Amino acid sequence: MIQVRELTKSYGSKAVVEKVNVDIHPGKITSFIGPNGAGKSTLLSMVSRLLDADTGEVLVDNSNTKKMKSNEFSKRVSILKQSNFMNVRLTIRELVSFGRFPHSKGRLTSEDIQIVNQALDYMDLMDMQHQYLEELSGGQRQRAFIAMVIAQDTDYILLDEPLNNLDMKHSVQIMKILRRLVDELGKTVVIVLHDINFASVYSDRIVAMKEGQVVKDGPTNDIINSESLREIYDMDIPIQQMNNCRICVYFNS
Repeated sequence: MIQVRELTKSYGSKAVVEKVNVDIHPGKITSFIGPNGAGKSTLLSMVSRLLDADTGEVLVDNSNTKKMKSNEFSKRVSILKQSNFMNVRLTIRELVSFGRFPHSKGRLTSEDIQIVNQALDYMDLMDMQHQYLEELSGGQRQRAFIAMVIAQDTDYILLDEPLNNLDMKHSVQIMKILRRLVDELGKTVVIVLHDINFASVYSDRIVAMKEGQVVKDGPTNDIINSESLREIYDMDIPIQQMNNCRICVYFNS
């Protein structure tokens, strides 16, 4: 379990994240939702140690992340940032192989190669594994970075808006793969999402943020209802039931 306790981050006099307390349940997909500027990405960055908190702490399996060595932390928690830029010429396979660095220190074993192959296969990238990143579309490049995260083979996978630049087909593919990682391999996935319907269909739990604070936290069906969504987004969002999924009809609200 990841436990967030009293986490705060301010810029000047403005608190972007304010005294947040959240438990990330193991073996689940937890989606962070909320309007722009709610603090979702900032919170995820602090959990992943990309950003220092002003106050508070994060515990991973009861270990304080500030006291964990970088290599130990990167074997347990992987992160995909919102924007990924690498100023080096790499093939997809070389990028995905970087995911094994905490384990292999650059000297890939046969087990490392097998895990890289599995990650490439998961993301349907095997046929283009030798293409260079600059030759790829935005969606293909995003899938390559997600494959790198999968290859890192951590218990906890943190993803900041991973559906950016993806079309509908590949967005669904990504979410189905994340669902498989949880259901088949027991991973714990935390994901920042803007599309509340992807959160509704694929998440086990939802953490809703607004103005730097958590306003709702619980099982998906407890959050995806018109009353809760009105509190989160300040708009009336009708809900329709389709194939046992709750779909938010916000397009003409």
